[in-house]
Amino acid sequence: MKHVDLNVDLAEGCGNDERLLQLVSSANVACGLHAGDYNEMRQAIHWAKENGVRVGAHPSFPDRENFGRTPMHLPDDELKACLRYQLGAVRALCQAENVPLHYVKPHGALYNQAAKDPALARLIAETVKGFDPNLKLMGLSGSLMLTVAAEVGLGVIAEVFADRHYLADGSLVPRTRPDALVESDEKAIAQVLQMVEQQAVTSVEGFTIPIQADSICLHGDGAHAVEFAEKIRIALAERHIQIQP
Repeated sequence: MKHVDLNVDLAEGCGNDERLLQLVSSANVACGLHAGDYNEMRQAIHWAKENGVRVGAHPSFPDRENFGRTPMHLPDDELKACLRYQLGAVRALCQAENVPLHYVKPHGALYNQAAKDPALARLIAETVKGFDPNLKLMGLSGSLMLTVAAEVGLGVIAEVFADRHYLADGSLVPRTRPDALVESDEKAIAQVLQMVEQQAVTSVEGFTIPIQADSICLHGDGAHAVEFAEKIRIALAERHIQIQP
């Protein structure tokens, strides 16, 4: 039987974490600098433990005003400290719940910049490895960030997106464009099935792009995130595709 990981961004103050953690296999726990707080982090980790869901840290630029989606260029030492601060917070709360921390997935602008910026990708990878070399790095499938992480010696998780459109180079359509998001659940599910079954995705320009789909991302801040997660589970089950980390 085929299998794929289903991950969701959590602890962002959206109020649906408990239900989503009954539907996914991996939880990207926000670290408090783009959204959420220590109590939402604690609750998300607790619910992940109850449901047997793998936990990862979801660090960002320090940008609560813009949900971590504004590009930033911090000095290296400042960004390293920012990342360590966030990873340490999630690790401490995981230890309190006796839950292992498995991976790191950067958030928003940090994620997108690192997908193309070799210096930033290396800084993130080396910081994660210095914090804990057993952690994996989750990033955009086919991106520079995963290539650099593998070079540094980290395990990697290639991520694809159910609800985002792709460009011909394999990057995501920027959120500043009106065609950034997949418009309907039906189209999103069709894209998921293409990515999982064919290891490919169709770009907005009409090109078929080869990808590696280790993990499918759901955005927990979506208005219909729970309903969408349920529909994805049903669609995958109908194709005999199991959801697991």
